[in-house]
Amino acid sequence: MSALGVGEKAPDFTLKSLDGEEVKLSDLLHKGENLVLAFFPAAWSSVCGSELTLFQEVQDEFTRLNAKVIGISEDNYYSLKAWADAKGLKFPLLSDFHPRGAAAKKYGVLRDDGLAERALFILDPDGFIRYSYLSPIGQNPGADRLIDALEKMQAEQLQGARR
Repeated sequence: MSALGVGEKAPDFTLKSLDGEEVKLSDLLHKGENLVLAFFPAAWSSVCGSELTLFQEVQDEFTRLNAKVIGISEDNYYSLKAWADAKGLKFPLLSDFHPRGAAAKKYGVLRDDGLAERALFILDPDGFIRYSYLSPIGQNPGADRLIDALEKMQAEQLQGARR
């Protein structure tokens, strides 16, 4: 398996949100805002819970860095919604349940067992991958690596704007 890398155009997808609406990646891309796509294997697992709870705790940092986090799991919509409510997650979560793992497959992070790898991608406002990280499945990747990458991107964007 090979996760998509930096510089590649992020494939579009349509997934179900916790509001029950169909959401297209292309509709989430906005000028000036970066997207963090956080693929995770299973709601209700301890590592996924700690990872996404941490992302909730540092939402102000993501906002400061003009980034929005989107969590993506192969869990069905009902299970994902119950889990998000139980964890108090306020950022968008999308269900990649039907067809199972279609988005994860496009990003090169679908395992043979039908679950996503624990993977992080940062997309720039034009939909290009600016950061890609595949974490060991049982390890919480934390938020520092995302914040560092977003700070670097912000510095590059400011430097480019000055030219």
